[in-house]
Amino acid sequence: MDGEEAIDLGDADLEAELRTSLFSSAEYLFDNFFLPLKASTKKTPQPSPATHSAVQRTQSEGQTVAGTPERVSALRGACLVRDRHRCVISRRFDQNEAFKRMSRYGDEARDDDGISLAGEAFDALEVAHILPHSLTQVNASLQLGPSKEAALVVLNMFDSGAAFLVEGTDIDRPRNAMTLTHSLHMWFGDFRIFFEPIDQQAHTYRINTFLPPRLLGGLLPVTRTLHLTETRSIDPPSPRLLAIHSAIAHILHLSAAGDYIDKMLQDMEENGVREDGSTELDRLVKLRLNGWSVSEVSG
Repeated sequence: MDGEEAIDLGDADLEAELRTSLFSSAEYLFDNFFLPLKASTKKTPQPSPATHSAVQRTQSEGQTVAGTPERVSALRGACLVRDRHRCVISRRFDQNEAFKRMSRYGDEARDDDGISLAGEAFDALEVAHILPHSLTQVNASLQLGPSKEAALVVLNMFDSGAAFLVEGTDIDRPRNAMTLTHSLHMWFGDFRIFFEPIDQQAHTYRINTFLPPRLLGGLLPVTRTLHLTETRSIDPPSPRLLAIHSAIAHILHLSAAGDYIDKMLQDMEENGVREDGSTELDRLVKLRLNGWSVSEVSG
């Protein structure tokens, strides 16, 4: 087949060729993109957030080593400042920041908008990557392995040039991160929560989930406008990256590939390697050999 000839679906040989090609393409996408992204670490490591001065210093000096705790710490601090110390979904205020302000100002403690913290609900907040931190994690030679390079090629299939937004240390830029509570971070990282843009409203999203509604106490769906810094010195979450995250979430859900991957991981965790070879050990071993970390299944 050269792409120019008419397709005769009545031709058994051609049908078999098409089926083989389709299955091969689907398997390639599964092994090189969907499986590693979902099976690798679902949560960003959480070093203490850097102070505002440290964040500014890191941004001005640039960053050279991929995956360093210092850079993720700076990212966490930057996102907390940009997101006004609130979860972008639940709007709960960061409990550590609340403790600092209440210890200093007592009943006069206020949030970033000058509103009293009295009667607020607080929670432990974390920085969450939109596209996983592990996507561009380098090997011992400080190079991307073939598996990571293949994943970035597939990423560009979703949005041409999007890989440029997360290459190297750019994976840890504020445009690829947001502030979430621990539980929402877990579900967002597992592609169970997604953001869909509202037309004609900049940085405004309908946030929805594939989880049972009662699991999140009716929090979702909800519409939120993401906070911006007055000087725009800290980039907002990238609409392009949020769109890719949403597309991945929908594919994993509608194809049932997400549940299949979770079953693989849970099967390995509970049963190890089966004598009949029914656990997909080879796929998980290849993930680790190719530099992907494999996390425990959620739930």
